[in-house]
Amino acid sequence: MLEGRVAVITGGTRGIGLETVRLFKEQKAEVILFGSKADSVEKAVNELASVGMEVKGYYPNLNNMEEIDKTIKEIISEYGHIDILVNNAGISANRKIEDTTSEDFSKIMDLNVNAIFNMTKAVVPYMKEQGSGVILNTSSMVSIYGQPSGCGYPASKFAVNGLTKSFARELASSNIRVNAVAPGVTRTDMIANLPEEQLAPIVKTIPLGRIGEPRDIANAFLFLASDMASYITGVVLSVDGAARS
Repeated sequence: MLEGRVAVITGGTRGIGLETVRLFKEQKAEVILFGSKADSVEKAVNELASVGMEVKGYYPNLNNMEEIDKTIKEIISEYGHIDILVNNAGISANRKIEDTTSEDFSKIMDLNVNAIFNMTKAVVPYMKEQGSGVILNTSSMVSIYGQPSGCGYPASKFAVNGLTKSFARELASSNIRVNAVAPGVTRTDMIANLPEEQLAPIVKTIPLGRIGEPRDIANAFLFLASDMASYITGVVLSVDGAARS
């Protein structure tokens, strides 16, 4: 489905991001993953290499436009084009408002919102020049319903939805599609480490009767990245088993 495409995936060293890297590689894309640190990038690249998947890895500061631009230019120099950008890097929060500092809030917004703006700004000129592109953002079910604590996280994901819809309208005339995926509870590291007695009540709130797997979310990214979604832009796709608050 993605043969001949070049994809850049931020937050690609674990969880949903790493599974999306695997799936895109299975579908014959050239994939470049971004991570936050050299060691985590190296670990992910080596893990993929052990199963015959060759990917490149970088670790630019996603809040530093100079580092981002330099890295994107390197990728363009090597591959000639970037067809897909998956803005997946992000952090969560669950502290009550009285325990959250302004620095905590700013840190969440920097990675979950500003980094998406920065990465999108960096790749759009190249996508416009080639006459096509796909930009995908990771949102969350809490962007729709909020959450009882950790206000910075749903606030950032509300902003992701706003960026997604606005970029979609702005860039449509350049044949650049922009969509988001809003996962529900998914078996990432944090969830996988929960004891069964904590996990069971969560599962009961999900009509499909299970939590999501990283592959469920990666499948949504694949669909939206592919030509099967060629007339879809400005959408925030919920992938949450019908979990509604």
